[in-house]
Amino acid sequence: MRCVKNEIDIDFIGERTVLTKEEEKALHDYFKMKKANAQVSDQKASARKPKATLN
Repeated sequence: MRCVKNEIDIDFIGERTVLTKEEEKALHDYFKMKKANAQVSDQKASARKPKATLN
């Protein structure tokens, strides 16, 4: 069986109205927090990995 993928060209998701300043700020804060949390978890993951030693 062959899998067929349909590509959809869209310019927006959701309503066709412009975002309000409050919505823009909420999205900005959300993505900023998500990026910060990802960086913290990356730092924790790298701290757990044993470092290779040269003899």
